[in-house]
Amino acid sequence: MKKVAVIMGSDSDFPTVKGAIKTLREFGVPVEVRVLSAHRTPAEAAAFSSGAAENGFGVIIAAAGKAAHLAGVLAAHTVLPVIGIPIKSSTLDGLDALLSTVQMPKGIPVATVAIDGADNAALLAVQMLALSDASLTDKLAAMRRRMTQEVMEKNEKLQREVEAL
Repeated sequence: MKKVAVIMGSDSDFPTVKGAIKTLREFGVPVEVRVLSAHRTPAEAAAFSSGAAENGFGVIIAAAGKAAHLAGVLAAHTVLPVIGIPIKSSTLDGLDALLSTVQMPKGIPVATVAIDGADNAALLAVQMLALSDASLTDKLAAMRRRMTQEVMEKNEKLQREVEAL
């Protein structure tokens, strides 16, 4: 199975990306986590990304706040899918990171999830890997069935409470 890289621009992003790491592990997807900065370690970020496919990675998740160029820098050096997680910062509540992540030039796409959307980034990575791994497809389908069941149970509980009014 291909690995997923979770790269963050700063260790301060770790509390946000923990959910992605946990989700990937729950699906049995091998994950490697690193701190690489688009601005402070550009050569290292480029080297990691350019060698990612040869090193067994199938998807890269990049989390960064403020200027948030990390996902774009990584995407510029690989043909692997890159998923950007804009991180909420104190400056503009993550809007700056969202715009920096989503506004990529033609030819260098970055899939972008919601501000602080680490869990969805992991699920999107799993969906990408599931294109060539039936066991991941089965696990995703089972997760969706569990989600459906949970919502239906919550609705039933609500209906009982409404009837009791």
